Amino acid sequence: MKKIVILLIIIFCIYGFTQKQISWVAIGDSITYLNDHQDETDNRLKKGYLTRVAEKIPGLKYINQGHNGWTSGGIAKEINNLGLVKADIYSVFLGTNDWWQGRPVGKISDYQNNTGNQTVFGSFRIIIDKLKQLNKDAEIILITPMQRSDFVYINDMTNNAYGSYKEKNNQSLALFADAIKAIGKYEHLPVIDLYNKSGITQKNLVKFKHLKDPSNPGTYKNYPYPDFISIPFDPRHDDYPYPPDAIDMTYDGLHPSDKGCEVISNMLAKAIKKLLR
Repeated sequence: MKKIVILLIIIFCIYGFTQKQISWVAIGDSITYLNDHQDETDNRLKKGYLTRVAEKIPGLKYINQGHNGWTSGGIAKEINNLGLVKADIYSVFLGTNDWWQGRPVGKISDYQNNTGNQTVFGSFRIIIDKLKQLNKDAEIILITPMQRSDFVYINDMTNNAYGSYKEKNNQSLALFADAIKAIGKYEHLPVIDLYNKSGITQKNLVKFKHLKDPSNPGTYKNYPYPDFISIPFDPRHDDYPYPPDAIDMTYDGLHPSDKGCEVISNMLAKAIKKLLR
C-alpha cells in the first residue's frame, strides 16, 4: 500500500505540475521582427515585446511572424506562403507601414464584403480569414499602430520618415488605428489600442532630436518635440539624430525601445491572460 501511495505521489508530481503549453503566432512588421534581431537595432533593444510577454505567461511559446517593412497588404498577398501554423493565439500588429506607404484605409464595408487587397480593411479580412481557417477556435488579438516620431534608421540614415504628427497621403495614422478598432468591434475581437491608450505619445517617443542649430552653424542642439519639426536634417552629412541619451519609448523615433516594449508587453499580456481564464 505504501508503495502505491509513493507511486501515486510520483505520478502527480510528474503530471500534476506539468505546465500547459500555449502556442502564439505573432504577425507583424519590423516592430515584431526585431524581437529576434537585436543586432539590427545596433543592440539598442535588449528584449522585444514577444519575449517579454512570454516571460509573463508561463507555458506561452511564441512564433515570430514579423516581416521587416511589410504592410497589411504585403502580409495578405503572401498569406499562404508565410508558413503560418495552427496556434492557440494569434496577434496582428500592423498598420504603421500602410500609413507611410500611403495605402488607402478604405471602409468597414471592404472588410464586411471581402472586397480584396486594395485597402487596409480588405487586407485585414484576408488575414483574419486565414487565421480562422487555421484554427476556428483560436483567439485573435488585434494591435493598433503606435504613434511615431521622425524615424531615422540607425544603420542607414537615408532611410527616414517624418512622424505621425502630420498626415501622409491625406490620411492620419489615427485613421488606421480607428480602422483596426472597427474591425475588432465588428468581429468581437480584443484590440490593444497602442495609439490612444498606451501612454506612448509624441512627447515621449524620444527625449529629443540632435540636430544642427540653424542659427549657429557648425554646432548641434537637442530639440524636444515639437521644436525639431521645423529643423532640417541632412542624412548624408549630419550626425545620427538619436544618440543613446535621446532614447525614450523608441530608440529611433519609430521602433520601441526596451521601455516601449515593456509597455506593449504589459498591455498584451493582460489581454492574453484574460482570454486564458
